[in-house]
Amino acid sequence: MKNNLIFFYIIIALVTLNCTGSDNKKEDKSSADLSTGSKAEIVFKEYEHDFGKVTEGEKIAFVFTFENTGTSDLMIRSALTTCGCTVPKYSTKPIPPGEGGNLEVVFDTSGRSGIQTKTITVRSNASKPAVILKITAEVTDNIN
Repeated sequence: MKNNLIFFYIIIALVTLNCTGSDNKKEDKSSADLSTGSKAEIVFKEYEHDFGKVTEGEKIAFVFTFENTGTSDLMIRSALTTCGCTVPKYSTKPIPPGEGGNLEVVFDTSGRSGIQTKTITVRSNASKPAVILKITAEVTDNIN
């Protein structure tokens, strides 16, 4: 059990370092945006989605839509989830001001039961660099 806990902390540290590490090509654009005063802004249509009751074993998905309401291109850098059962899908292409995009979240209910709440942390070059999205579902067994 102690080894599992140590392994967990190592994984968290590596994920954190990966998210905070610099990618010079992407950072150069953000630095230019800061010096000119322009900034991307990410605004989601919804920040939470409740699937309601679902059957254990289903793969369920929801598409969060967003818009760049800022004055420079928006770049989503990462979308991290609280569990491997939840997988985000998104484009890494720049999103110009006034345009939007989608972030699909697929939740695999296999091996889950009861009320499940998962969060997705979306990191970008927006003025608010991290946004938290949330999905909820009540997972029931196959027997009615």
